[in-house]
Amino acid sequence: MARLTERPLRYHFSGLAGAGMNPLAQLMRARGHAVQGSDRSFDQGKGAELAARLAGLGIVVTPQDGSAVTADLDRFVYSTAVEAETPEFCAARALGLELVPRPALLAEVVNAGRPGVAIAGTSGKSTVTGMLAWITREARLPATALGGAALAGEGVSGCFFPGPAEGPVLAEACESDGTLTGYHPGIGLIHNISRDHGEVDALRPQFEAFARHASRLLVSADSADAAAVGRAVQAASAGPDRAVGALHARSGTLTLDVPQPGRHNLDNAAAAALIALELGIPPRAIEASIARFPGVARRFEVIGVTGGGIRVVDDYAHNGEKLRAAITAAQLGAPRLVAVFQPHGFGPARFLRPELEALLPRLLRAQDRFCYAEIFYAGGTVAKDVSSRLLAADLPAALRCGYAADHEAVIEWVQSETRAGDTVLIMGARDPELPALARKVFSALDSPR
Repeated sequence: MARLTERPLRYHFSGLAGAGMNPLAQLMRARGHAVQGSDRSFDQGKGAELAARLAGLGIVVTPQDGSAVTADLDRFVYSTAVEAETPEFCAARALGLELVPRPALLAEVVNAGRPGVAIAGTSGKSTVTGMLAWITREARLPATALGGAALAGEGVSGCFFPGPAEGPVLAEACESDGTLTGYHPGIGLIHNISRDHGEVDALRPQFEAFARHASRLLVSADSADAAAVGRAVQAASAGPDRAVGALHARSGTLTLDVPQPGRHNLDNAAAAALIALELGIPPRAIEASIARFPGVARRFEVIGVTGGGIRVVDDYAHNGEKLRAAITAAQLGAPRLVAVFQPHGFGPARFLRPELEALLPRLLRAQDRFCYAEIFYAGGTVAKDVSSRLLAADLPAALRCGYAADHEAVIEWVQSETRAGDTVLIMGARDPELPALARKVFSALDSPR
């Protein structure tokens, strides 16, 4: 497989709209390569704002019907969400183009960084990456940043800061597709390991290889269950509005005053601060940046507070550990929680079903309400042998778990269950309409009834 080169190349990105794909496409364009790409969501009329932004950068958006895959392309980069028998994939194979999985291209970029920083772990990667990108930007350290979630207020389609080819690269490295072994970072972080895309025992060899390949390795001393700063933090407060603690580093003690609640956000801040110290950023600059951190899109993003005092929060939570973190953070200072979770696919729902059946009754308080929205279906061939109605039936009758067949039903359910002073939490991944749903929920609750 070819490696990054100064010679301009022609790239095609199949699955261009993905949160991990479009930042890479933007980076290749920023580095002088010719870039085109496609996505079935664009073909369906979705994501027009993102398509327009990419086109404005000189990235040619094409139909995903195979017609744009031609012999003059150098590399065909594909998302793991793109099936191997799509017209584009078939055309690329027939032409003998170099087929590059998205994580392989990302690993190339990280490995070429000076230094390359790879942020691994089951949970918190996007927040740590966004926080680190924010710190470096505030400190005016030129760096490339590539993450799965944009900073709050800067879009929802991925984090991308362009930096010089010879400078630092900050990126999140995901274990979901077995590609952690391809990273050889100058600085590697293993933030946590828990059950998500596979069982922990199956994931561990990947993380061990990643650890061996890192020139310098940072590993959380805490268990993923605790999701806390642990020995690095004392006198910690998790909320309800901010998380505050202290980080003891070799250079001294840093105050972590994080504008987002939850003990997991103290852990995220500690990880970002430690890497920032490794990059040479002064401790006081790190403290000041973290205190102003805007958060990242859909990671406990507060959409607003209604005139009746109802807080609406949008969150990307989609596995057991992320649901636990989001729900417990939302419960801080909220006398009552009204939560909605939309599973992000039939396979993930099937995998998570027994864990959610055990977890949710332990997390939810007697006064809280919970609803499953129907499973998100992105298209393609998949066994639809599970449903959110079945997941709701798994839970004890005392929880009175709700079920919503679509987003309109979600809004109706939330309106029927919510009262003044509640926190409403909308959770789920992959569905590009979820951010709009959270805002529709807020508008419905903020309107006179």
